[in-house]
Amino acid sequence: MNVVSAIKRVPEEIKHRLTERFSDVDFTFCHGMEEAESYLAQADIFLTYGEDLTPKHLNMAEKLKWIMVLSAGMDRMPFEEIRERGILVTNVRGIHAKPMAEYAISMLLQVSRQAKVLLEQEKNHDWNRKPRMTEIGERTMVVLGTGAIAQEVARLAKAFHMETIGVSKTGTDKPHFDETYKTEQLMDVVSRGDFIVSVLPSTKETVHLLNDDHFERMKDHAVFLNMGRGDLVSTDVLLRSVRKGKVAHAVLDVFEEEPLPADHPLWEEERVTITPHLSGISPHYVPRAFDVFEDNLHAYVTGEGELINIIDLKRGY
Repeated sequence: MNVVSAIKRVPEEIKHRLTERFSDVDFTFCHGMEEAESYLAQADIFLTYGEDLTPKHLNMAEKLKWIMVLSAGMDRMPFEEIRERGILVTNVRGIHAKPMAEYAISMLLQVSRQAKVLLEQEKNHDWNRKPRMTEIGERTMVVLGTGAIAQEVARLAKAFHMETIGVSKTGTDKPHFDETYKTEQLMDVVSRGDFIVSVLPSTKETVHLLNDDHFERMKDHAVFLNMGRGDLVSTDVLLRSVRKGKVAHAVLDVFEEEPLPADHPLWEEERVTITPHLSGISPHYVPRAFDVFEDNLHAYVTGEGELINIIDLKRGY
């Protein structure tokens, strides 16, 4: 059995652990997709971040049986070709929960404590105590999504005594949420949130899910934070909503176009905070991802236990 990895900079201790534990498996660790292309023909299992995988690569990998994606978002993957080949796909859903939840809380705190204003004052040596400070405690947070990341966001929100409301396709009860609702009830739910946080993936159902009407229903002091996928709401809707004061602030880690062009109007909006799609970045990311792979590889090789995070190829998640 041959495992080919296109993951850059895999720590040596991880490589050693895998080769020691799975002595009957041949591992090839490549520094990116370009180098991995030379080994795809022999790959039974392929490790990738997903966004760099094309139909051309699938054609090169004639023996491929399993794709392990070391990310959670897979909207750029060629699922139709993968489905036709009957290739198993798994990902590392859940490992982003801690860094992304911390990102969410840190951004809400920065907005409430006027961090952007204070940093500018510091830069200008301006001693000014007029910026309006607020608190995030005992407010209501609406989270779009109720999976592992959303649950961790809600758990941390509880430390601030927030009321937590989750929205998902099924509306099923989930840990750390006081209430959960179906997506079809979103229009009513968003009106209750002081903070609206989205962790939704990009699917046919979520593209431009939020529109002008949703922002019309939001509280004018609400903070909208998107760290799921940028196509949840069109850029035009976002700009209109911020400029018309439909929300007090928007924190955006994801965008319809990435990287966000330097001349994009979003950069100029005072009530928009922009970060370059880094909410899930953590020094623990790769070790956690390989822990998931290692457990799955054990189940795959031995037949003991079940693989986790198997992707529904029709849904794409």
